[in-house]
Amino acid sequence: MGKTFVSYNNILGSLGFDSETVVENISKGISGLAKFDDASLLPEPFCASMISSEVIKSEFNKIGDTSKYTKLEQMLILSLKKVIDAADIQLNEKVGLIISTTKGNIDVLEKGNNFLESRAYLSELGKTIKLFFGFKNEAIILSNACVSGILAISAAKRFISEGKYDHVFITSGDLVTKFILSGFNSFQALSAEPCKPYDKNRVGINLGEVAASSLVTSSEENLPKEAVEILGDATCNDANHISGPSRTGEGLFRSVNAVLKEANLNAKEIDYISAHGTATPFNDEMEAIAFSRLKMENVPLNSLKGYFGHTLGASGLLETIVGMHSMKKNILFSSKGFAELGVSKNINIIKTNTPKTLNTFLKTASGFGGCNTAVIFGKINN
Repeated sequence: MGKTFVSYNNILGSLGFDSETVVENISKGISGLAKFDDASLLPEPFCASMISSEVIKSEFNKIGDTSKYTKLEQMLILSLKKVIDAADIQLNEKVGLIISTTKGNIDVLEKGNNFLESRAYLSELGKTIKLFFGFKNEAIILSNACVSGILAISAAKRFISEGKYDHVFITSGDLVTKFILSGFNSFQALSAEPCKPYDKNRVGINLGEVAASSLVTSSEENLPKEAVEILGDATCNDANHISGPSRTGEGLFRSVNAVLKEANLNAKEIDYISAHGTATPFNDEMEAIAFSRLKMENVPLNSLKGYFGHTLGASGLLETIVGMHSMKKNILFSSKGFAELGVSKNINIIKTNTPKTLNTFLKTASGFGGCNTAVIFGKINN
């Protein structure tokens, strides 16, 4: 099987509209989280990472008619366009498109929205993005809870390895909407303060909206300096509960075991873990148990939720892109919000930005329904 790479990339979010700006802000410890008091979204104040619709429209006006596209569609198109332009690849039959999201255009179902309710169908989102850019193949919609973003990379790798495509563009995104806020609030999972993954005083998650895009390719030509090779991927569903993670971390444990085997690496050869870290008691505890079982308690680990909140179907791709730039810079970014360990097993949380030679990193994600995905990335000496 030939090599597969994650190449050009873009992040569009509250910390900036390109990956370099976002990563620079993270390196400075800047968070995109803010407190909101908007009764039209939630009756009580909440903390989240959100992007002004007017700012998005202002940018999108340069390339299209804002009246024809929802906010999420505008975000995805803006983000993906930068990757397509940078890649300069003809969009022929050997080029695929994957869109990862949990809820897509769920906001069109709200009162006062000007779009047809049918726009909420994920297939319609796929058609819209496909037609804007002129992809020859139908868009593949990947919606598997909060592993969707990293699972999209895994799926792209597999499409390429079986020869269906030579290149796959991925774009991922979700919005902070009334529907999503009310859902997490019903779990009593939301925090009105900035989240604190793995911390003793954590009180819940923040939500965030972002669009992230990348190119997964079999070509070694013209790769950017932050490009990485996909060394292995694995997904496991422990079917523990519709929303609650396995108390033993079984699904995460098995998926990481499988990806280590495919990559032909052992736990000590992983330089860094970009973990899920939602700042909820059950998730953080489950991850700590799984990493302890995997003998990875000494591997430096962070959660990036303190910078973006939980961006749902985009989180896995977003955090992979940050990890790519982290590896290029040979810097471990701090796990923002963390002060004192609040899980039962010892794990090596990154407290401050730390220089370290990085050659591999593990990205993990876990989601509702018991899904767990792990991918290992390796540095390329370009």
